[in-house]
Amino acid sequence: MSAASAPHKHVGWLPYIVAATFFMEYLDTTVIATALPQMAHSFGVGPNSVSLGMTAYMLALAIFIPASGWIADRCGSRTVFFSAIGVFTVASVLCGLSQNVAEFTAARLLQGIGGAMMVPVGRLIVVRSTEKSRMMQAISTITWPAIAAPVVGPPIGGFITTYASWRWIFLLNVPFGLAAMAVALAMVPNLRGSERKPLDLVGLLLSGTALTAILYGAELGSQPAENPWIAGAIIVAGLLVGVVAFQHAKRHPHPLIDVSTLKIPTFSVTVVTGSFTRIGIGAVPYLMPLLFQVGFGLSAFKSGLLLLASALGNLGMKALTTRILQRFGFRMVSIVDVTVAGIFIIACGLLTPEVPLALVLIVVFVYGVARSMQFSTLATLAYADVAQPQMSAASTLWSAAAQMTIGLGIAFGAVSLRAAAFFNGETTGHETAGLVFTLDDFRLAFLLAGVLTLLSVIGYMGLARDAGQSIGGGSRGTEDPAKG
Repeated sequence: MSAASAPHKHVGWLPYIVAATFFMEYLDTTVIATALPQMAHSFGVGPNSVSLGMTAYMLALAIFIPASGWIADRCGSRTVFFSAIGVFTVASVLCGLSQNVAEFTAARLLQGIGGAMMVPVGRLIVVRSTEKSRMMQAISTITWPAIAAPVVGPPIGGFITTYASWRWIFLLNVPFGLAAMAVALAMVPNLRGSERKPLDLVGLLLSGTALTAILYGAELGSQPAENPWIAGAIIVAGLLVGVVAFQHAKRHPHPLIDVSTLKIPTFSVTVVTGSFTRIGIGAVPYLMPLLFQVGFGLSAFKSGLLLLASALGNLGMKALTTRILQRFGFRMVSIVDVTVAGIFIIACGLLTPEVPLALVLIVVFVYGVARSMQFSTLATLAYADVAQPQMSAASTLWSAAAQMTIGLGIAFGAVSLRAAAFFNGETTGHETAGLVFTLDDFRLAFLLAGVLTLLSVIGYMGLARDAGQSIGGGSRGTEDPAKG
């Protein structure tokens, strides 16, 4: 079946099927951070040794995300999606049964391969199978797991590791994975690309190297015991290789990552400007738990409960996203929402233990609302003007940019916090204990994240007033020429 085939009979269910698998993958990724101490104790090593598993996962993502579109076009989307869920599920079992760091790292590498195929191909299935008139609602559905999982993951992870065993974090994926495989086999169409393109091996090497360096540097930068200058140098090296990969893709007749999609204004804004937005907003899930635990002196569990206010904002906004975009349009929503997000990120840094709980919850809740709205807006607008033959290329590039900026958001938060501590004159001799940071440090770190978010407003101001109108956005924000 080609991408241009008639709509599949189960097309209405596809976004929910894909969203369920996304939530499994995103939740697994975010929950693991809270389990590192218990895992390290089980393996008889330090937490930094266990973090090799996280690095291995990112390495697999960096290598296989760029190839996901080509593999789906060649083998069929259902075949790849079903296989990816299977690999992810088997790897989850192996993670849960691991007895040492080497076994866990190998299992995480395999799990990363499954995740790298599952998320981009799942998104590709939805955008290829959904009519433009239903695209907004479909993308909103598959976007909420990425928005909610980083917020609900830490408290869930804390609960599991406190009252059960870290192994259940992975073993709980098994029933969900088996169910998802059965549903995918029965309901997901096996779409293929309209032409068989040769594999761009040079592009695969360059894009894999670039993403690996950026994600590894970001992971290194988020570790308190590591040298931030080394982490920064690795990220810069990755970006430079990325420039080479970009130039290669412009010249290659069949590039692995087709950058010609960036000529589409709406898609370009969501990738380029959206990357800065995601980095600024993405720093908060790293900074906020530390603020509550280190700055406020709360336990990990109580900190997680406060973060649930953000999760409620994320989930509560989902039901309104489509109607707001239809009423006010993508350009207006992007400008207003990213401004609100930036202001409330800065407001997060002004919170202190003396601030009334109700006000803390309001600030965290509004941040969650703005985060949900902006991420949903970007994910939906990305495909508004992309033609069917370019859907695979657009999905691959979007997935690579999104994964990269998730890592860079965490790194930005970590480096900002450490820079604030240095600027404020604190010693960093005991930084690994997490006790060196003061409320002033958090205030400055949140300020930097908020300012970066606010600066991205400039990119959204360049959007056309009727941007996204083809999928129902901004239809009331433009005048009918016939009435002029």
